[in-house]
Amino acid sequence: MAVTKRADARRNHARILEVAEAEVAEHGANASLEQIARVAGVGSATVRRHFPGRRELLQAVFARRIEALAALAAELADTADARAALTRWLEAFTDYASSARGMAEALVAEGLVDTDDTEACSARLTAAVAPLLHRAARDGAAAPEATPADLVTLVTGIALATEGRADAAGEARRLLRLTLAGIQTPA
Repeated sequence: MAVTKRADARRNHARILEVAEAEVAEHGANASLEQIARVAGVGSATVRRHFPGRRELLQAVFARRIEALAALAAELADTADARAALTRWLEAFTDYASSARGMAEALVAEGLVDTDDTEACSARLTAAVAPLLHRAARDGAAAPEATPADLVTLVTGIALATEGRADAAGEARRLLRLTLAGIQTPA
């Protein structure tokens, strides 16, 4: 029989993940577990009870962000304006990618996840954006030769190019807008 968590344990788990997500966005994969516990209003033992180590906590944060992006894509699938839906998802993905501050690379480098995990996340994002892109292409709002993998690569490249800048998220959004608008005027 599966053991269900008490209500306070579920709240603590959710709060720890919420705080960890913010701390990782601010400090990258080196976010302090003790700081996460402090901000979440729990003890370090509570954090370790829910997440025995840094690996489990960072994996949970990473998975939560990927699933949120997939859920957003599903939510946007019925938006009347295909261009607006695709743009909104790309902006959300860009915000996430620019705030992750090298999280995927750090997770792999530290042995916290392997390349299969990061490839699975990439595949999840590619599958999530595919319906939005295909609909936008069908409606003439996206280039028909663009692929979902192209979009994931573009946003990843933008995030890598802006990492470490004072306003990485703002710069990433600016570059995304420029990419979406294109840099050449009609001949």
